[in-house]
Amino acid sequence: MSAKKIARRKPVLARSEKSLNGTRPTVPASERRLDFGERWSFAPALEAKDYIQLQSRYQLFIGGKFVAPRSHVYFDSINPATEEKLAEIASADARDVDRAVKSARRAYEKIWRPMPGRERGKYLYRIARLIQEKARELAVLETMDGGKTIKESRDVDLPLVSAHFFYYAGWADKLQYAFPGRTAEPLGVAGQIIPWNFPLLMAAWKLAPALASGNTCILKPAETTSITALHLAELFQQAELPEGVVNIITGAGATGKALVEHRDVDKIAFTGSTQVGKLLIKAVAGTRKKLTLELGGKAANIIFEDAPIDQAVEGIIAGIYFNQGHVCCAGSRLLVQEGVFPAVIRKLRDRIATLRVGDPLDKNTDIGAINSRGQLDKIHELVDSGLQQGAQLVQSPARLPKKGYWYPPSFFTGVTASHRIAQEEIFGPVLSVMTFRTPEEAIERANNTPYGLSAGVWTDKGSKIFKIVGELRAGIVWANTYNKFDPTSPFGGYKESGFGREGGRHGLLPYVALS
Repeated sequence: MSAKKIARRKPVLARSEKSLNGTRPTVPASERRLDFGERWSFAPALEAKDYIQLQSRYQLFIGGKFVAPRSHVYFDSINPATEEKLAEIASADARDVDRAVKSARRAYEKIWRPMPGRERGKYLYRIARLIQEKARELAVLETMDGGKTIKESRDVDLPLVSAHFFYYAGWADKLQYAFPGRTAEPLGVAGQIIPWNFPLLMAAWKLAPALASGNTCILKPAETTSITALHLAELFQQAELPEGVVNIITGAGATGKALVEHRDVDKIAFTGSTQVGKLLIKAVAGTRKKLTLELGGKAANIIFEDAPIDQAVEGIIAGIYFNQGHVCCAGSRLLVQEGVFPAVIRKLRDRIATLRVGDPLDKNTDIGAINSRGQLDKIHELVDSGLQQGAQLVQSPARLPKKGYWYPPSFFTGVTASHRIAQEEIFGPVLSVMTFRTPEEAIERANNTPYGLSAGVWTDKGSKIFKIVGELRAGIVWANTYNKFDPTSPFGGYKESGFGREGGRHGLLPYVALS
């Protein structure tokens, strides 16, 4: 049966009449849960958007000014929750990329590199404050353009965006202390390519340390989520950032390719798919370009029998469903010790039935829209493969809106390590659940993936946490929590999850040459 049909048929309810082994459980009447239709409903609580000034057409940001693309080509930016056109976005070609690189080079040589670090830090502080002042507007734009809930954009993304600029502003005049005994010099012109899942946050992750280190930048946002980057450019103008220090070029893969291949770019920083990351390694081989990659992940969330189960279930929800599975570090593989497997599945099934799917601008919404039609089709394809390989699908009974790109919160049981859904990124609210018996088996299963970006461990024993964390091949491991970020903490992966770190003092290293 196709996943598209599965998504439209009556889903498996959280309150199932049969247990996982097919027998009818004996549940006392006092413990029976309400059917979905008997649950409380919420009146809409929509975030205001009437004050948002969307432009009908967005230009490129080069040399401190908004300029039309040489090609005169534009593409549509679509609201994934409504399928309505938000604006037209300029498509940069190789000539526009060359303009941006030349602008960045002039600014680097004449202004930004000679500028004292304390003065660079002042600009970063100014940008951080402007982001704070415009945080509500930027959060609404992020939600409209990307489909994520306003709760996530407003309460997670935007505070972290300003925090990163504040943090690296503090490093701008202290680089001699970041690397004791070494002299740190900027690399030059940095080309930075970011994905669609965290448009503003990924921009901050890359721009803030590069600027603090004395580099100038050309930022290329994702084709489907370019609007907030261009509104960020307006804040650069308000901050009176010198012309050419940051340039923003929009477009599809050809634009990014032209940026990577430009001879006068000194550094490439990329966040995106492992497949594209491998192509970038080949593209920069034999050149003088420095490269850092933050690629895909297939994180394992490991729940032991002594874990606080209710807390762990909430961690699962936060790790995969609240962000629609859109983060590369999403805990999309759940490893549960056999003794607590029935309890975890029952609680998880009940919990996803309470998640509200709908308008991302509604403050009651838990699950927003999938970013694009192509991404939704990919989710359907991978869910189809799970069904064809014999896994059992459980879905929320949430009613999906008729327009837009949506997928209900779901999870698979009966998954083995050979299933595609256990090996490939889904980038949707779909979880694969597997079991283990011993800590050694949990470690082996968690590491049995080409990726090594993140993981989670749930247990009451501190000694077990340290033992497991020490043997997991993951760049970041959360203990009894999940998806917590801080600008002072480095982030990055192993194996096919890339190399290099972003955040913290480590985030400066990819943008400096040490002597």
